[in-house]
Amino acid sequence: MGKVIAIANQKGGVGKTTTAINLAASLAANDLRILLIDMDPQGNCTTGLGIAKEPGMATVYDALMGTQPIDAMIVNTEFDGLQIVPADKNLVGGNLDLVDMHRREYRLRDALENIRGQYHYLLIDCPPALDLLTVNSMVAADSVLVPIQCEFFALEGISQLLDTVDRLRESLQPDLKLEGVLLTMFDDRTNLARQVANDLKQFFQDDVFDTIIPRSIRLAEAPSFGKPILSYDVRSRGAESYIKLAKEILENEQRNGSAS
Repeated sequence: MGKVIAIANQKGGVGKTTTAINLAASLAANDLRILLIDMDPQGNCTTGLGIAKEPGMATVYDALMGTQPIDAMIVNTEFDGLQIVPADKNLVGGNLDLVDMHRREYRLRDALENIRGQYHYLLIDCPPALDLLTVNSMVAADSVLVPIQCEFFALEGISQLLDTVDRLRESLQPDLKLEGVLLTMFDDRTNLARQVANDLKQFFQDDVFDTIIPRSIRLAEAPSFGKPILSYDVRSRGAESYIKLAKEILENEQRNGSAS
């Protein structure tokens, strides 16, 4: 049964989609089968992997509404081992459309049930909001990975996200775990970034990944070419950091698996 990881932070611009795309590709580079689910109405994961948004294309919205099974909308990417369930602007109305639906918080979980076994990991790129799309993503997930930008207001709003995770544990998904906190957009030339990184490590302690994602022009450029950083510039610091992150997640999985 594949492990489902939701990548979430209600604050925008923290490297959430960059992490979803590049972690997915880095895991796939380990000869693993990976499915990326784009739950952000902006559809940046979809375009960032070079998938054109054609009119009438089946997307994750159709899976949430139950009009088509999710395997009907899985698209191959140019990166070996990595497939995606795309999103487009239809998802904007998803929150309103879900409100009156039966099992509204479980729509994504139910949709994924029959295909989980076909993948090693399923990564969900959540929208930058604590809405029904994010709740669906977290209820479908085994764990939540939280990217946090190394900037002055880094901790602002994170307590709200962690409260949501706690509430979901109590009510809808008792097994939901924190996969880890990922420090992103780190500029080691500034005292502020180093200070914020230290503060975050003190606050989250062992929940912070050892891997830190640097601020990188190459990482920022890659999506406009429809490629993960491993395809765009495999020798860049950004590529190196996401390869390290994938390795850290796989090692943690192995360690936790052997401990249980």
